[in-house]
Amino acid sequence: MAADAFKLDTGNTAWMMTSAVIVLMMTVPGLAFFYGGMVRSKSVLNMMVMNFVAAGVVGFIWILYGYSMTFSTDTSGINEIFANPFKYFGLVGLTDDNSLLGGGGVPALVAVGFQATFAVITVALITGAIADRIKLGSWIAFSAVWVTAVYFPLAHMVWGGGLLSGDGPIASALSTPIDFAGGTVVHIDAGAAGLALALILGRRKGWPKEPMRPHNLPYVMLGAALLWVGWFGFNAGSEGAADGTAGRAWINTFVATCVAMLAWMATEKFRDGKATSLGAASGVVAGLVAITPAAAAVDSYGAMIIGLVAGVLCALAVGLKFRFGFDDALDVVGVHLVGGIVGTVLIGFLATDKQGGFLPEGAERGLLYGGGVTQLATQVVVAAIAVVFSFVLTYVIGLIIKAITGLRVAEADEVGGVDFALHGETAYDTTPATGGRVKEGISA
Repeated sequence: MAADAFKLDTGNTAWMMTSAVIVLMMTVPGLAFFYGGMVRSKSVLNMMVMNFVAAGVVGFIWILYGYSMTFSTDTSGINEIFANPFKYFGLVGLTDDNSLLGGGGVPALVAVGFQATFAVITVALITGAIADRIKLGSWIAFSAVWVTAVYFPLAHMVWGGGLLSGDGPIASALSTPIDFAGGTVVHIDAGAAGLALALILGRRKGWPKEPMRPHNLPYVMLGAALLWVGWFGFNAGSEGAADGTAGRAWINTFVATCVAMLAWMATEKFRDGKATSLGAASGVVAGLVAITPAAAAVDSYGAMIIGLVAGVLCALAVGLKFRFGFDDALDVVGVHLVGGIVGTVLIGFLATDKQGGFLPEGAERGLLYGGGVTQLATQVVVAAIAVVFSFVLTYVIGLIIKAITGLRVAEADEVGGVDFALHGETAYDTTPATGGRVKEGISA
């Protein structure tokens, strides 16, 4: 029987357009300020530019072939891994009748725009692991290759009907994997990629002996606040409609983040004697990351547990780079990789279809909510596949680009500051004024 003709739902469409806007805000300016404040003053412009560049490169590629490679249903691609990039090349041939969110009455182009923002922020997240030391041209090349070879396939595998979806072999053997808004597709993906690229680039000059403290903590707090606000579009918007499931995702996103922030600060206080503003901001992000895959799949108590575990474990995990000697500059591994794994795996314990919880067809309740170990096993397998897939491919891509163009800036440019070396600018004018005087508050 032919599919029903598309019928516009203006309420759902307005919500999805709003969600797309605030998710884009998470990258520029949210992540740009968050990461920009965490680096030293000589690198802040470069960090912000890399986030803007991620939006430019990924946005262009997404419209050209990324959406088609991720979400088209044409089987002429390797359909378990990726779809046909030419089916809707340049969005030609895409109609509302084959909209990704057509069942909710959301036009195809709105769905394209919403998903574009997810691809953008995933690439941008990687910049935190490689701060202060990558060539701008190499970052542009890496962004284009990585989003094509890693992000689009993994997003297709999880959300587009591929290997890790409810239609894939894992669902047939175990149960339907749950990743409501991007625990594997965004956070595990970016975290594993950040680790691989940081290993290839090597340590920053002077790390870990020299202190490399955040130069502007108010920027960090501002960025975290923008991320928190935008994340409601990220998680609640992933329902694709303005309904009760979106409401459950909104509430879970809110409460998990509250608990994670408090848990991170308590961990700091117990360990170091002080609860810091950087810790509060980092706890916010850790909670947001961890609740993302589970946003609609747990009840309020489950969300609180996820926030608590993520806040404590991520606060402890950021110290792993010192123990193992990898220079993850802004803790992408400790927050996004660890937080993404925490949220993904805890679904296997906490998933429920009670109290407003939503489980996709074929998924089971968590171990603590009357289910068996099947959903837990499913979540562990999917998380492990995502880590290996992203890390291995990123490492290969990084080595290839390093061999062709080089990755790292010259040592003198790194020491002097990549802002001036790469952009010919500095964020702050510290040159003493000369040749004039100040009289009655007016520069002469």
